[in-house]
Order: sequence, then structure tokens, then C-alpha cells
Amino acid sequence: MSDTKAPDASRRSERSRRAIFDAALALVSEAGYTKTTIEGIAARAGVGKQTIYRWWPSKAAVLLDAFLDLAAQAHEAARHDDAHGGEGESEIPDTGDLAADLKYVLRATVDELNDPTYDAPSRALAAEGIVNAELGAQFVERLLEPQLQYYVRRIQAAQAAGDIDPDVDPRIALELLVGPLNHRWLHRTLPLTHAYADTLVDYALRGLAPRA
Repeated sequence: MSDTKAPDASRRSERSRRAIFDAALALVSEAGYTKTTIEGIAARAGVGKQTIYRWWPSKAAVLLDAFLDLAAQAHEAARHDDAHGGEGESEIPDTGDLAADLKYVLRATVDELNDPTYDAPSRALAAEGIVNAELGAQFVERLLEPQLQYYVRRIQAAQAAGDIDPDVDPRIALELLVGPLNHRWLHRTLPLTHAYADTLVDYALRGLAPRA
């Protein structure tokens, strides 16, 4: 009697899903969003396009899940490699030095936005989210808002420590940090640098400091 086991369908599906994600991200980076198609993704991934349509309704949905997966991998790697002292997966570190902690995370954001691996799919999703309200809402709900809540919690901790005015709304305060960064990245007005990130933190904290 043969001991050969039947193929593991779940592992096969995961391999296909991973190949689809890799193909979608690669094609968007190489050819741009408008020239990326379901057929092209399927061919690059070595799967039938019906496989893609079984899991996603559109190329935008494929790209969103691929980008979320890419972000999850990056966060997992950072969680293992980070020696900065933060507590909790992907949380902004709380070393007791608010300026240093914010500069640390904004510098990391600058590095990510300047990385071609993230730049092309980020821009594609940002552009598609403007005309596709459902996709835009999903992008905010599943990726952006959870990341923004890291800032909320760090700012709330700073308020408790007396480093930020207790009357400040943390959700608005964080936009003083991430808003200018994303504006410069999106419109390519000037280069994104660590020095710019540091200056944003310095300027923002002047306005957020407790009033005498």
C-alpha cells in the first residue's frame, strides 16, 4: 500500500496567494497601476485568472491585500529586529523621551516611503482610493487607522507624563506629524529626509507643549 499523502490544499492555496501578492506588487512597480491587469498578475504568478477572481473582485482588491501583507511582513521583521525598547507589536516606543521616540518612528516612515517596494503600490492605492470610495475606506480602516492609533496612544502617554498639553486632541495632534510628511511624499514637493522628519517633530512639539 502506498504511503503517498494527498497534496495539502491549504498549503497549495497559500503558495498561490503568495505568488499572486508578489506578482501584483512587482507589476505595479514595473508597469504602473493602470497597465497592471488581472491577466498579467495571473500569468506572472503562474495561476489561472479564475483563481484570482475566486478570491478577489478586482485588481484593486488584490493590490490592497498584497500591500497589507507586505506591511505585516515588515512589521513582523521589525518586531524581531528592533532593539529600541518599544513595547507591543508595532507600537511607538515609549522611552520617556517623546521627541526621540517620534523622530525614531518618523525616520522609519521616511525610509519606507522612499523605498521603491512601498512607493509604487502606496501611490497606486492612494490614487485608486480617491475614485474608488469603497477601496479608499478599506485602506483607511485596515491599514492607516490602526497605524494612526499608535500615535494616539503615544500622545496620550505623553499627556499623562505632562509632556503634552492635556487639552490637546491626540487624533488632531498626530496629523501635525504625519500630515506634512505625506503631503511632501504624495506631491513630491521636496525630498523626504531624516532631517525633515526631525524638524517636523521639533515644530509640532512646540505647539503641543503644556501651557504655563
